[in-house]
Amino acid sequence: MKNTDLSGKVALVTGSSRGLGRHYAHKLASAGADIIIHDIRSDAAAEFGEAPSGEAVAEEIRRLGSEAIFLTADLTDPIQVKELVQTAINHFGKIDILVNNAGGDIGANTPRPNPNDALDIAVEDIESVVSRNLLTTMYMCKFVGKHMQQRQTGKIINIGSGAGHVPTTEGIIYASAKAAISHYTQCLGEQLRPFNVNVNCLAPASTYTGRFLATRSVNNQEGLSRLQQIAQPNDMAEIVLFLASAPSDYLTCETIVCR
Repeated sequence: MKNTDLSGKVALVTGSSRGLGRHYAHKLASAGADIIIHDIRSDAAAEFGEAPSGEAVAEEIRRLGSEAIFLTADLTDPIQVKELVQTAINHFGKIDILVNNAGGDIGANTPRPNPNDALDIAVEDIESVVSRNLLTTMYMCKFVGKHMQQRQTGKIINIGSGAGHVPTTEGIIYASAKAAISHYTQCLGEQLRPFNVNVNCLAPASTYTGRFLATRSVNNQEGLSRLQQIAQPNDMAEIVLFLASAPSDYLTCETIVCR
């Protein structure tokens, strides 16, 4: 892809010590961006054996030639979100790219809600899933979006899910929260359009990550076409790079749905 040089840009990728977020951070760093690695705890990276720690992932980024720091925050707490954003701005002077990756179909006390439908799901699991996905995105967009509005430049990439664009009877709350992110992206994009801030959404397909492999059974992929197979992390990371770089400068309010 041409014109994807992000030298001089600063990207904050939430939930980026592991999973797809880590791949997004690597991809942006490989294009020259400096990176704020984030997770709720330093040891969260080791939960599914993806990295020893958040600090270790920041060191991976530095080995690519970019500057990187690791910051912790519980994004369900707007006070911590505000502090995270301010700390990042204090360190780098700005945030050019925000990737709202943190989230997941995570129960209040279990890896996934169980039951995980609309009627039998526990109330605390509804709160957990909506808070971790929709509210965290809104909080991050509020504080980083205000910064970008003032600077009159920036790119926000919200991460939804292909699950939010098809009917389902499993993971209904998660799918609904991700669908809401897509509409929120449209609305925020319109609000920030006069300030030259692009707001777009990527809704990934099922993609191999540590959490995906630990919480789901994977069917045999042999004999399937490329577009039928479970995605590789780089497939999604290339789309994030597109949305963060010059080729998407006139694209806003859109959701790219992979399914």
